[in-house]
Amino acid sequence: MAGLENLDNPEVELDVLYDINGLADPLPGWAERAVTFLGEWGIPVALVLLVALAWVLVRRRPDAPQAVAGTAWAGIAGVAAYLANAPIREFVARPRPAERHEGLNVLVEGKEGYSFVSDHAGIAMAIAVALFLVHRGLGALALGLALIQGFARVLVGVHYPSDVIGGYALGTAVALLLAPLALAALTPLARACAGTAWLGWLAPGPRPGTAPAAADTRPEPEGGRSEPGNGRSGPGDERDHGDAGERGERRPEVPENPEHPQPAPRGRLAT
Repeated sequence: MAGLENLDNPEVELDVLYDINGLADPLPGWAERAVTFLGEWGIPVALVLLVALAWVLVRRRPDAPQAVAGTAWAGIAGVAAYLANAPIREFVARPRPAERHEGLNVLVEGKEGYSFVSDHAGIAMAIAVALFLVHRGLGALALGLALIQGFARVLVGVHYPSDVIGGYALGTAVALLLAPLALAALTPLARACAGTAWLGWLAPGPRPGTAPAAADTRPEPEGGRSEPGNGRSGPGDERDHGDAGERGERRPEVPENPEHPQPAPRGRLAT
């Protein structure tokens, strides 16, 4: 369905398009090929590798089933963003920049289809936002790669800046709005896989012996010695305050003789 074919391009957007695309003019041949590869394949592959790395890091967390489900959603969100863009692309039917404006340095030849919105930008942002919900560090790195991805699409001359911004908006919306439904379906599946012998490695949880130790809830023994540092003393903690007490020793007990009572300590009266 063709619509909005005569979508106007504000002058400011054309200025940004020519300024960014003009950065490719002085690049040597090898640099042009490197930029083209990164913008077309390199960054998408790097985002997929980040999703795989996130799975390796979260599969041992205490909430492993939910975390693994979130990692799986990061990959699925990219596919969902691509599918969601299909009707938008056909409805807007915006031609590529080089088809309407002269003087652009197009580094990616043979690109067909409409321009709005950028599939690369939408997929990259969907993966990055969904990954950020699971792992903040890798998600922040993925967000940076998504921004570079959008810049690269304008640099190689195949998208307007507004195509990239629209892709960012679409990817973010897909990743956030569909996340509750996706996690509700994927978390039980990950938990079921974790309970099987063949697929338990997908979300095994913490290694044995690494779980935090439970607090000691045993009752305090009556009449026993108190634990060090609890501020309370028991009958067994009474010590003499003489020289022997200062050395951590007990004064030897002398059996009492009724006929020869022991002298009373200083400061106390004998009875």
